[in-house]
Amino acid sequence: MIEEPPLLRIRRKFPRPSAAQLAAFKAVPTGFLCDAMNGKGALATAIAPLDLAQPAICGPALVAQNGPEEIFATIAALNLIQPGDVVIASVDGWQGGSCAGDQITGMMKNAGAAGFVTDGPMRDREGVLATGLSCWCTGLNPNSPYGKGPGSVGYGAVVGGAQVNSGDIIVADENGVVVVPFARIDEVAGKLAEVKAAEDALEAEVKAGKKSILDLEEMAKEGKVVFDD
Repeated sequence: MIEEPPLLRIRRKFPRPSAAQLAAFKAVPTGFLCDAMNGKGALATAIAPLDLAQPAICGPALVAQNGPEEIFATIAALNLIQPGDVVIASVDGWQGGSCAGDQITGMMKNAGAAGFVTDGPMRDREGVLATGLSCWCTGLNPNSPYGKGPGSVGYGAVVGGAQVNSGDIIVADENGVVVVPFARIDEVAGKLAEVKAAEDALEAEVKAGKKSILDLEEMAKEGKVVFDD
């Protein structure tokens, strides 16, 4: 037999990005961030904005690891929120009920959270939107979760196919949620200007009438393309 785990494991002190590091990612489109990380970094497509009109967010992750059907760690995370935090609630992808509703998200907003992200559904859509807290989830389901534990707060979890650790930078907009690992913050920030310049240049060419990217004839001369007609 094994020992019963504690109801909660909490890490109150974890590395957090500086104000200057966070500023480098403010108002940056999620697509630019993925380009700066070799085309990766986004959570699964199922994790989508609760409302397309809600504000984009950027902030440090505060991860609450719940089990399926659980909300205990998310409730505990309310005591640890620092202004600007993005609460990440993992339920191991469970889709059978709600991971949070308007009362929980209302308390997150009162505590200064910038947003909420979960790999499960939410409920009380109208009430959640009224709180003004930007949320990303997999959909809506009115079933209730349980608050029994065990769970952990301040560590990490796999959410939407990606490892998310407390202290990582979360950027989320109408296109989805992107995780910038804490160890890569400065590296990724350093690539953003180059990514933006390349995107701006291509956008200008498209607006000027550009119709394609590949020169198929030239590639054929190099043996990279074969025309069978």
